[in-house]
Amino acid sequence: MTQLDTASLPKPVIEHQKFDVVRRNLTVRRVQELAPNMLRITLGGDELAGFNSPSSDDHIKLFIPVPGGEPAARDYTPRHFDSGALELSIDFALHGSGAATTWARQAKPGDAIQIAGPRGSKVIKAPDAWWLLIGDESALPATGRRLEEMAAGTRVITVAAVRGPEEELRFETKANLTPIWVHRPIADAADPAPFLKAVAALDLPAGPGFVWIGAEGEVARALREYFINERGISTDWIKAASYWSKNGENKK
Repeated sequence: MTQLDTASLPKPVIEHQKFDVVRRNLTVRRVQELAPNMLRITLGGDELAGFNSPSSDDHIKLFIPVPGGEPAARDYTPRHFDSGALELSIDFALHGSGAATTWARQAKPGDAIQIAGPRGSKVIKAPDAWWLLIGDESALPATGRRLEEMAAGTRVITVAAVRGPEEELRFETKANLTPIWVHRPIADAADPAPFLKAVAALDLPAGPGFVWIGAEGEVARALREYFINERGISTDWIKAASYWSKNGENKK
């Protein structure tokens, strides 16, 4: 097991950006199944003019239509934005029977939906670093987008948890990628043990490296503590985000 000392390294630059929150009325243009429990829904419309999302883990608010009630607000990652076609793609990890999952399963071209944001963005600049991206199904959209936007030759390791081999996704990237898939039941998605077992076996590259984590809140916290206490990575080189909570709160 590799232990690193990043405390003496120059800190990565994290650029904070804020934007005016704009509500946009869009329609569904395409629905694509990426895996048995992952859908990509492409939205479009003239109101996407001026849309801006600089970071791969930005989030926008979707106002999900609910029959007979107020729309349900949910946060999602902008997976891909085509400024020429004015199209925005969003990936939906389908689980449970919540408002967003129900809407995504039933979505068809022409359906209307409103979005808002992003409110802000955090752009991480560490051009000479290797990357370790860790996440469950909810973080796969951000992971995939970051991989596709990475500079050619960037060393990156991904550790992603899904239900089984049929849920594994393929990403187009110019980075030097080592993908590691962790298979576990969806019922164990809030258990950090499968992740901790996988990362304990990693032989991390030498030199500065940035660890990005997106998972259930307690899982993200356990992984963050592991890399600080067991691998010697300073907090400047870790970003751990709670994408959802086992108590039911949706973060992404």
